[in-house]
Amino acid sequence: MPVPTNLITLTTRIFLQVRPVTHHFLLEWKHRADAIPDSELRRQAQTSMDTKTFHCEGGSIYGLLAGNNYQEAIKFIVAYQTISDYLDNLCDRSTSLNPDDFRALHEAMIHALTPDATLAPYYRFREQRNDGGYLAELVQTCQQILRRLPNYSIAADTIRELANYYCDLQVYKHVRDAERIPSLQKWFELHKRSLPEMSWYEFAACTGSTLGIFCVIVHLFNQDTSAELIAKIKEAYFPWVQGLHILLDYLIDQEEDRAGHDLNFCSYYPDNVVLAKRLIYFYRQAQQSVDGLPYPEFHHLINRGLLSMYLSDDKVSQQKEVRRISRKLLSIGGIKTLFFYLHCWIYRRLT
Repeated sequence: MPVPTNLITLTTRIFLQVRPVTHHFLLEWKHRADAIPDSELRRQAQTSMDTKTFHCEGGSIYGLLAGNNYQEAIKFIVAYQTISDYLDNLCDRSTSLNPDDFRALHEAMIHALTPDATLAPYYRFREQRNDGGYLAELVQTCQQILRRLPNYSIAADTIRELANYYCDLQVYKHVRDAERIPSLQKWFELHKRSLPEMSWYEFAACTGSTLGIFCVIVHLFNQDTSAELIAKIKEAYFPWVQGLHILLDYLIDQEEDRAGHDLNFCSYYPDNVVLAKRLIYFYRQAQQSVDGLPYPEFHHLINRGLLSMYLSDDKVSQQKEVRRISRKLLSIGGIKTLFFYLHCWIYRRLT
C-alpha cells in the first residue's frame, strides 16, 4: 500500500482509513474507561478521551507509513496516546504536587515501550488506585504489539530516550509553582550542549510531543528499516517537528492558561514579535529536517497539518495577538497549508 504524498490522497485516506480505525479503537477504550471503579480515575479517563480525541486522530496519520499493517500501527498509537492523555489529566487536575507520584505514574509510558517490562503499581503514591486494570491493559496492549516487531531492538534505545524526555517534562512542569522554572532550567542545562541554540522553554516544548515515537515505531513494521534510518528520524523529529507541535499547542492555549494560572512556554518569549519569528523558524527547520527521510513530502504535509490543525481552533479567533501570528504562519505555509486549514476548520465546526 503506497504512502500518500499529496494532499488529495492523504486527505482521502485519512477519511476512509485512518479516522474509522482510530475511532474503532478509541471506542473500545472509552467503554473500558466507563467501567473504572474509582470515580475520580474514571472521570479523568473519560475527560481525557472526550477533550483530546484529536491527539489520537492526528497521531494515527503516521499509521499510513506502516503500509498494510496500518491498523496494527494505529492500534498502538491510540493506546499509547491514550496513556499520555490520561496521565496528563491525572497530573494537571491532581491535588498532589508530589514528583514521586508523577514519576511513578509515567513509568507506565516507559513500560509500554519495553515489551518484557513487568508492570508496576503506578498509583502507589496516591489515594485513588482502583482503575480496574485500565492503565495496565493500555500498557500491555502496547507491549503485545511491540513484541511482534522482530526489529524492535534497533530502535528501543531511541524510543525510550524520547519517552524519558517526555516523562521528565511531566514531572518538572507539575511540581510546586516555586520549583517548576528552576527544575526546568536545571534540566535544560544538562542537555544544552547536545542541542541547537534554543531557550530552556523551547527545549521543554520539544520534549512534550509523542510524534517522534510514533514515527519511529511505524517504520519498524517495515523489516528493511535500518538503525541509520531510526537515527535520521530522531534527529528530524527531535527537536524540530516535536518543538513545532508543542509550541503551536501552547500558542493557542495562552489565554486559557493565563486564566487557569497554568504553565505556558509561549509566555516566556520577550514579546510576540520574537514568538512569531521563532515559530516560523521552527516550522522552516521542521520542513528542512525531514527532507532526508523516506517520503519527505508525507512529512512536509504533516508539518503543514500541524499548522492547520492548531490554527483552525476556535481559541485563535478569541486572541488578537494569536490571530496575527496565525496569519503569518499560514502565509509561510503556502497554498497547501491553506487547503489543510480550510479542511480542519470545516471539520471542527461540523463535529
